[in-house]
Amino acid sequence: MNAPAAGPPEGKPLFQTLEMLSSGQIAAIRRIPAHDQAAIVQIEATRPVSIFTGQDRYEREQACVFRKTAVPVMLSTMIAEPGTAIAHDGYGVPMIIARDRQGVARAFLNACQHKGSKLVEGCEPVKASRLTCPYHAWTYGLDGSLVGVARAETFLNLDKSRRNLAELPSREAGGFIWVMLDRAAEPDFSGVDSRLVEDMDAFGIGDAHVYGRKTFHLDANWKLVLEPFLEGYHVQRLHAGSVGPLFADVPNVVDVLGLNIRQISGKAQFSPTDLDIPGENIHKTVTHAYLLFPNTVVVTSPYYISVMFIMPTGVRKTTVDYYMLTRLAADSDKGEELYKRSYDMIIGVFGGEDFRAAEISQVGLDSGALQDVVYSGMEATIPVYYERLEGQLL
Repeated sequence: MNAPAAGPPEGKPLFQTLEMLSSGQIAAIRRIPAHDQAAIVQIEATRPVSIFTGQDRYEREQACVFRKTAVPVMLSTMIAEPGTAIAHDGYGVPMIIARDRQGVARAFLNACQHKGSKLVEGCEPVKASRLTCPYHAWTYGLDGSLVGVARAETFLNLDKSRRNLAELPSREAGGFIWVMLDRAAEPDFSGVDSRLVEDMDAFGIGDAHVYGRKTFHLDANWKLVLEPFLEGYHVQRLHAGSVGPLFADVPNVVDVLGLNIRQISGKAQFSPTDLDIPGENIHKTVTHAYLLFPNTVVVTSPYYISVMFIMPTGVRKTTVDYYMLTRLAADSDKGEELYKRSYDMIIGVFGGEDFRAAEISQVGLDSGALQDVVYSGMEATIPVYYERLEGQLL
């Protein structure tokens, strides 16, 4: 791919060099061996098919993981400007993510404190200094406070201070807004590891431009959707006709960042000597793939970053919100052509190949043809992830 002809504003580069990354990322990249020196990894690891098909397992994950630990819900850049709000129903919990006039991001249940009506609908950000219920026009500030009640004189002893929006514990870090989906649970932000935040900040996730986004509704367990982004075994096989030839068939360099996982790999043309060439776009030769616990994927490409929120909605039902982020909006026809071509390609790869693989795997697992799933050394990160997930189910 070629960079757009026009230069970026204010000197902001279209791509990143090695020196722009975090110290942890740089150290990991320096550990990537030459392809002919990559180790052959052998493991013996299985997981029962029931983790993808069992209602009991699904309910335990919901109760012990998605309701007891903070999960990444939204990109900060989606509500970048103060006075912005957006509705979010992807986790089965009606939410409003809002940034108030002071720039503080908060999460609320999307329910008016009069009769429960949704205040914000749709999935697009809205600019507003206040949120007004469409039913009876109760009005709230973006800090959740009830500031106006229609015909307030008809309510006896109405204490507005006791009718603020129900707030969910949240934290903004690394360009993401993490939310506790159960407001009654003890807040747990242990997944927001400082090393992960440093890496995401190095990528500039927080102020990236959202070039495109798409929602997928899949007939597969959420972990089957997640697994391809934890291994490189499938890349030259499933993606043989698309991106497979761009990647080497070698293990990733893996680091565990608390509950999160960082994977770094050299592309097909990677050589360790390339790392010492000043000014080179590091993402042309190195790919980063992150798992933000429990369900969010970040993958780098030369001129964009893919973010996927993989949200379980049933044992065999998953919603994926995909975002393509660029460091800048396109400022030329050539730049727009580059981004559009990239977007169309990655939607085809993820949607038509990775997500399709998850759906056809679900069919096979449901058939009863096998009792367990076996993992190779090229898939060693998957059992590492499951150990962390299972640790939350105890």
